[in-house]
Amino acid sequence: MATVDFITPIVDDARTWGRVAAVNSVSDVYAMGGQPLFALNLVCWNSTELPTRLLDDLLAGAAEVAAECGFVIVGGHTVDDPEPKFGLSVVGEAHPGRLLRNNGLRHGDALVLTKALGTGIISTAAKAGMASADAVETMVASMVRPNAEAAAQALLAGATGATDVTGFGLLGHLAQMVRVSGVDATLDPSTVPVLPFARDLAEAGHVPGGSRRNLDWVRPRLDPGPADETTLILLADAQTSGGLVFGAEPRAAAEAVAVLRSSGHDCAVIGHAVGGDGRIRLR
Repeated sequence: MATVDFITPIVDDARTWGRVAAVNSVSDVYAMGGQPLFALNLVCWNSTELPTRLLDDLLAGAAEVAAECGFVIVGGHTVDDPEPKFGLSVVGEAHPGRLLRNNGLRHGDALVLTKALGTGIISTAAKAGMASADAVETMVASMVRPNAEAAAQALLAGATGATDVTGFGLLGHLAQMVRVSGVDATLDPSTVPVLPFARDLAEAGHVPGGSRRNLDWVRPRLDPGPADETTLILLADAQTSGGLVFGAEPRAAAEAVAVLRSSGHDCAVIGHAVGGDGRIRLR
């Protein structure tokens, strides 16, 4: 399997940006139940305005993630660009009989989310100078956590359907999953983990345009129930380096959540899948 992703700076510190970008790039491999083997750096750098030492820090952050996740960065390519961007092209492997697929949700599966939502909202507030240091710290801690253990627990739980939650938000990615899996999803918003400060910042108006577009896109297939608009925005919030959402037999899903929580993951069973035609219902 091969995947590629890159992002613009999401934090001020270059090494942290490198870590976030690397975790974000390798996430697609874990979302398929794979193990990353090697990667190439993809760098767009403004050499006129940005010193080389910051590029060194950026690449060092990515190398730290590679070492943590057990893959090797073997090279890459750099171009001059007014707007800096960074990411990785990643090659991984997985047993063909144990792939996690976005069309693999089954009737009766409990749905597990392995990271809290809200990185898009907090990063938008941070760019406006309106996010506290504590809010940014919790956001970064979530974004630099690889999905390796989450993927391992999904496989141990017998999951066949999974995806990572990134730019299209939980609702957007889940809407695609239920459509191609031929099921519906029922979610309990009160169980969905949300980063501290994210709701207050959303209510103050710090919402990415992408999150609003995500919600608009999913509305025709969404039964919102009693959820208020802020809750819907949080569920649709465009994530960078988000967690996984996967489906498993309810008891196995609960066991996976217990293991992940014990290692510091902010995760939960957030709903279940039932036979249907691709709708999401909130209760």
